[in-house]
Amino acid sequence: MNVKRGSTTFLKVIIFLAGIAVLALCIFLVPKIGIFAGELYPDIPYMKSLVLIDMYAAAMPFYFALYQAFKLLSYIDKNQAFSELSVKALKIIKYCAITISTLYLLGMPLYYLMAKRIDPPSFIPIGLVIIFASMVIAVFAAVLQRLLQEAINIKSENDLTI
Repeated sequence: MNVKRGSTTFLKVIIFLAGIAVLALCIFLVPKIGIFAGELYPDIPYMKSLVLIDMYAAAMPFYFALYQAFKLLSYIDKNQAFSELSVKALKIIKYCAITISTLYLLGMPLYYLMAKRIDPPSFIPIGLVIIFASMVIAVFAAVLQRLLQEAINIKSENDLTI
């Protein structure tokens, strides 16, 4: 096993562990947050549902992005890193990160309402961290996508020149 293969295997394990961690949060913590939101605002019957929908909806693009990252690492293992498949995977990761940020941004009024009733107001900072982290990932994926596309273009020009 060479160094490249070892590092991609390590990253694949990290992706898998991240997926398990978020799954555990979705199973154990998200329902409690939804119930908590419903208890804070019993006069708003759909409060629990809105919180659950927002959080579970954000989990879907997260898992899709993890799958794309796993595929990207597989392309690297197969020496296909400089391919349109890799560019496509990065593009999808970028859109998934933007979707996650957008969903949490749309959910911020819900988290603000929850934060108004608890001390310390912990939901707003957590939501902002998720939004910021997702946007950083989106920008990073966009930069990598552009660089990879330029490298592919240069490689194809060189192949035509020879």
